[in-house]
Amino acid sequence: MKYFSARLYEKMLNCAIAEGMVEDDFKDWTTSLEEAKKLEVISAEEFLIAHELLDDALGPGFGVRVGQQMVIEDYGVLGLSWRTCSRVGEIYERSERFFKLLSNTFVWQTQIEGDISHVVLHREAYRRGMELSTEASLSATVVVLQAMSDQKILPTQVSFKHSAPKDLSSFHKAFNCPILFDQTQYAISYKTEDLNLRTAKADASINSYLLQQVDEKTKGIKIPGSKFVRDVESLIKDALPTGIPSIYHIADLTAMSNRTLTRRLSEAGVTYRDLIKKTQESIAKNLLRNTEQSIGEISFLTGFSEQSAFNRAFKKWTNQTPLEFRNSNQK
Repeated sequence: MKYFSARLYEKMLNCAIAEGMVEDDFKDWTTSLEEAKKLEVISAEEFLIAHELLDDALGPGFGVRVGQQMVIEDYGVLGLSWRTCSRVGEIYERSERFFKLLSNTFVWQTQIEGDISHVVLHREAYRRGMELSTEASLSATVVVLQAMSDQKILPTQVSFKHSAPKDLSSFHKAFNCPILFDQTQYAISYKTEDLNLRTAKADASINSYLLQQVDEKTKGIKIPGSKFVRDVESLIKDALPTGIPSIYHIADLTAMSNRTLTRRLSEAGVTYRDLIKKTQESIAKNLLRNTEQSIGEISFLTGFSEQSAFNRAFKKWTNQTPLEFRNSNQK
């Protein structure tokens, strides 16, 4: 079955409401706005019909305007994985893996021609709704790349297979570059150096975990409990130098609710408090054994704001002071 994410459908209807429609306008639709909130995906047929109806009601460029309203949080775990990629253009290089959470109707491919990279959207526009959906997809690209890089990256050219609508004002505002219609392929082009920019929140360890989350959602493969615990420990370890992370912070990094994270840890037989203590103790012991860093520095790296608090906690963990532990392990 061809499908689209129900979150994209939700976004489209909310944008229509922002432009003057009301929920009652959708009451005879197969899937209402409230019903969409309970779903993961809807059929491509229903999604494309919605695009057609809304374009008729709100005028040319509605799809482009929807794309401009997308924020990276709208994509859930997928958006978080984009944020933590190493390079901006990486989202297209892994399109098969990433984009299945949004739809199985398209594949992206990057074609590099020297200073310019053409990001081609392989999709057949067999009906007007697909043309409109493609307008939204290419428009959203501009917003997503700017959010990833935290820079005002702009395309150098945009190409559409279909003919131009009567009103191009929304297109010019969104793309701010030459826009071509009746072309052989859908594509949006950028300077190659822009796609090679490091993302503003690049983080290899978090990205690795989020990619596993993407696999869970797209393939139905659940991360084993022991592996899940190790991943959460790694996130805690990275966060400790800025203080003990709250469960809400780690839940945000894993694109889970606080309740879901707690449940997954419980299924693996541990609590979040257990993991904090275990990670702090492990880091402290390793640093005391294998480095010459001061105890004050080690207390900071394990999330303590005061050395005295670290000393008390370490004594509770090991029945030794940090200095006693270091001396006993150097004999």
